[in-house]
Amino acid sequence: MLSEILPDDPLLMMGAGPVPIPDAVARANSVVINHLGSTMSTIISQVKAMSRYVFQTNSEWVLGVAGPGSAAMEMAICNLVAPGSKVLCIVNGFFSARMAEMSRRLGADVVIHEIQGHHAASAAEVEQAIATHRPDCITIVQGETSNTVFNRELPAIARAAKRHGCLTIVDAVCTLSTMPLQMDEWQIDAVITGGQKGLASIPGVSLIAFSDDAWARIAERKTANTHWCLDAKLAENFWHKGSYHYTAPVSGVLALHEALRLVCAETLPVRFARHSRCSFALQNGIEAMGLRLWTAPSSRLNSVIGVSVPDGLGSPEICNHISGQYHVEISGSFGLPIVRIGQMGEQCRAHNLFRTLHALGSTIRDLGAKVDIPAAMATLEYSLQHVRTA
Repeated sequence: MLSEILPDDPLLMMGAGPVPIPDAVARANSVVINHLGSTMSTIISQVKAMSRYVFQTNSEWVLGVAGPGSAAMEMAICNLVAPGSKVLCIVNGFFSARMAEMSRRLGADVVIHEIQGHHAASAAEVEQAIATHRPDCITIVQGETSNTVFNRELPAIARAAKRHGCLTIVDAVCTLSTMPLQMDEWQIDAVITGGQKGLASIPGVSLIAFSDDAWARIAERKTANTHWCLDAKLAENFWHKGSYHYTAPVSGVLALHEALRLVCAETLPVRFARHSRCSFALQNGIEAMGLRLWTAPSSRLNSVIGVSVPDGLGSPEICNHISGQYHVEISGSFGLPIVRIGQMGEQCRAHNLFRTLHALGSTIRDLGAKVDIPAAMATLEYSLQHVRTA
């Protein structure tokens, strides 16, 4: 039974996702209704309206995806990339490389623009690559969670792509609702996100938004989409026409509705400020403890914080110890010598920060490395009151 498997004291989920969910989201996730009834039609309409606010778009082409953020990523790519299409993939980590692999498997002509040394992409260099290769699409992540890199020049990159007549596909799985993303103003053509990170909903139900230009590309497509479930024109039947595509993940859609409602009630500016304040405060506390942050400030992602593992320790033993002894869950990272702490959604609450920082310091101490826990806790408390928000 689950009661024999799960810990008596639930783990505090402070890794790179999924994140803790609010009670309203958990309650909604326990409800099952008819996926084609009038009640669901009302819920879908509201999900799309609230999503437009969160994506900052007026486009009507908002769709849900029964699957993780990677399924939404694949939906964006398989609808906009056909065999023989040229795709320029901006790669500076694991998930941006996944977008390149998805494009390659579709038979696209993939050009990799790789950024070395866990740094952000340069808009000037990307525009030069666009001018050289003349791609049909570019792919890029806003926040590369694998190595905590923030592509802060995304607005300029997307506008440059539009000037050159190519579409921009953006992975915003960890960043949507945690930091600004203005789909229309920045001229982005497809944005994807998962439910389980910034939105603080459940894993397995995701969102995608297409621009009018992207939808025109989909409508004019000459070759059949290789993915039936992820065919946007078929998904339109359910998400815009109230008819059957496949049985929707009803409970997950209801949970997503409540998560979006809470985002809208908080408002994006207030939510961005909360995330920024909490992340900077936690970063300051980690550094005051004597640990080093993995990514330089100019390229650093605030939604997921990368902490360099002290010499002589490994990320698996840190993650196992903090989970087993202190019931806090943090993440390792794809072979890098770091642990990652999430700052998304419900993770960004003061009581979670204090518990996590103390547990991290205690774990590092228990494993034999030197840290200054009192200085870390004092710095966190001070920073929550005085830290800048940016």
